[in-house]
Amino acid sequence: MPHSHDAASASSRRSFLRYASLAAAAPILTEAHFAMASWQNADPAKPAARRMRTTPPAGAVLINANENPLGPCEAACQAIAKIAPSGGRYDFYGETDKLTKTFASQHGLKEDYIAVYAGSSEPLHYSVLAFTSPTRGLVIADPSYEAPTYAAKMSGARISKVPLTATYAHDVKAMIAADPTAGVYYICNPNNPTGTLTAKQDIAWAYDHKPKGSILLIDEAYIHLSDSPDVLDMVAADKDVIVLRTFSKVYGMAGIRCGFAIGRPDLLAKLTTFGQNAMPITGSAAANVSLQQADLIPTRKKIIADTRMDTIAWLKSNNYKVIGDSQSNCFMIDTGRPGRSVIQAMAAKNVMIGRTWPVWPNAVRISVGTPAEMAKFKTAFKEVMDAPVTVALAPEPHTVDGLYLA
Repeated sequence: MPHSHDAASASSRRSFLRYASLAAAAPILTEAHFAMASWQNADPAKPAARRMRTTPPAGAVLINANENPLGPCEAACQAIAKIAPSGGRYDFYGETDKLTKTFASQHGLKEDYIAVYAGSSEPLHYSVLAFTSPTRGLVIADPSYEAPTYAAKMSGARISKVPLTATYAHDVKAMIAADPTAGVYYICNPNNPTGTLTAKQDIAWAYDHKPKGSILLIDEAYIHLSDSPDVLDMVAADKDVIVLRTFSKVYGMAGIRCGFAIGRPDLLAKLTTFGQNAMPITGSAAANVSLQQADLIPTRKKIIADTRMDTIAWLKSNNYKVIGDSQSNCFMIDTGRPGRSVIQAMAAKNVMIGRTWPVWPNAVRISVGTPAEMAKFKTAFKEVMDAPVTVALAPEPHTVDGLYLA
């Protein structure tokens, strides 16, 4: 009979090998992959789609990936230019540590409650891999951001999709009931693709009723664009939550890459099993100075909100059906026809809009661009909707329960 130490070591090795194999098998998909795959009618989990070889036509309006067309703020651009000559070195001078200190100080958190990643996609995937398994499922709203389902597919977890409420919030009571033994309950707030909010008290209810050992994975990629309170106080209170943040949205750094996983150190430690790339010093430096621009969030929030509300008002005045009350940089339109035909017809007019979700095949997601871009969207959308569908649909990618088959 092996000694208990030997048995523990063997168990640890088996766990490591399992986690390593999961990390190797699971593609880390981002909003960019989904946007490009939809544009090319491809499977985002396949390497060909992830290489994203297709480039947009000249002058294309790109409102398909929830990017911020304003780009990095001036201070961030200056920080990037200043540190770029040091790009031949890794982060030996502590740019990522500076970023961690800034965020921790601003939010009253301990520094070891913050893990910095090149965007929020890595920690999203790793959180799902770490806390789901063939016996611990994933529960997600439908529609919501698809990336967690790909990680859950790799871990062999049951995936439970729960329809949004009548006001397009997460139905937290139905989510807990859908799988009372799940490992991860994913809440994207504001939700992608609807831009709609889930009340903080509902998130608290989900936490109070979730099973022991599970986590709430709360994706706050779009939180700065709304008036909704964040849930970082749940982290400070040592609850079983991991909060995701990114600089890809309001801060305009989608192509520069920086994000956070925020949670108790023991929860974050489970993510490190899957590895982590070194942070680009440009991303850390740009993010750090962005946090210190007091007027950045309110200014950009107003610009995006004004443009969104103007576009939605125009849509409603023309009797188009906007779904819900978006508080984000995206919203959905029920086109009353196959959404993919609308996407292709819009692309023919050099306006690239977002994708559909299997549960709502007639709805398309629109990202909020600049006022000039949204003016072009209005013109193209009216022309498309006033005309019969003439663009031939490419074959529908093969899916099962909304998951593309690799």
